[in-house]
Amino acid sequence: MSINADKPHRWKADIAASVDLFNKWFLAFAPKAYRETRLETTKQVESGLLLTRDLTAITPEVLNEHPGILPILRMATCPPLARDRLVGLADANKSLVLSLERGRIAVRMSPAALKENLERVCGTVKTMLDVDIFPWLEGKRAASTDERYRASTIVADRLCGAVSDPIIRNAQEKRQLALIGDYLERNGYKLKQHPASVPLSDMAPATYAFRMVVVAGESHKVNIPVDVVVQPKRPSADKIPVLIEAKSAGDFTNVNKRRKEEATKIRQIRATYGKKSRFLLFLCGYFDSGYLGYEAAEGIDWIWEHRIEDLEKLGL
Repeated sequence: MSINADKPHRWKADIAASVDLFNKWFLAFAPKAYRETRLETTKQVESGLLLTRDLTAITPEVLNEHPGILPILRMATCPPLARDRLVGLADANKSLVLSLERGRIAVRMSPAALKENLERVCGTVKTMLDVDIFPWLEGKRAASTDERYRASTIVADRLCGAVSDPIIRNAQEKRQLALIGDYLERNGYKLKQHPASVPLSDMAPATYAFRMVVVAGESHKVNIPVDVVVQPKRPSADKIPVLIEAKSAGDFTNVNKRRKEEATKIRQIRATYGKKSRFLLFLCGYFDSGYLGYEAAEGIDWIWEHRIEDLEKLGL
């Protein structure tokens, strides 16, 4: 039995309620999440400045030993450089730059080629350093503690601005999982991780797990990450638990990007565990009727966060 997918007459009101709930949360908690991330990022930037002797020693050797500082160096230029722009300006190997961004060095590159690429990256950064926020560079003097901290906060703001959406999305996901967990605990469920190597049907009744890997596929096995897996107190006949994907969105324009992935997930799950497998979305935010219609057509149902008690209809 469908919960919301077969009730289009309610979608308009639910969309409005979902948008209102997301906006209320965003105004109350998003600034806090952003500030906390900025504070931690400021500490990381300060460490990066110290590693480069306050940007006076941006060398291939330093970058080789501490590749993770590259994002900091990109945000220390005027204007701040996107990865691809840095690759183009430095005529650097793109795979190497992407590897540096992940905090490691590309191992398949010869030592000579590696050094040459690192020199070009360092040279480009040094040429474009933003001397307005690093005043000690023009004066060729040591940076004061206050100057270093002030500059670090500016660079941290640039870094956080570039990843503000993921910061908000991660905070919202944690909140959604906590809400589901609280609901389940109130109803007598216990958090208990279930190993991916153990069949889903062996999951203990009245238990749930977060961020679990579900193995699907027959000839070709794939690992499908699922946010919440719940085995009801009274399991279904096939003993396959309920699978829930938490989703939030801060605008209507980006919600359709991953809907094909969700459709692929449910096809793989049902091909492996049967057509009656229950895979649902837990929605909060900007999900329009076009998105909902697509999901419903793919056989995907959903629970609205503002009406979390609909989980009862799953026997939870």
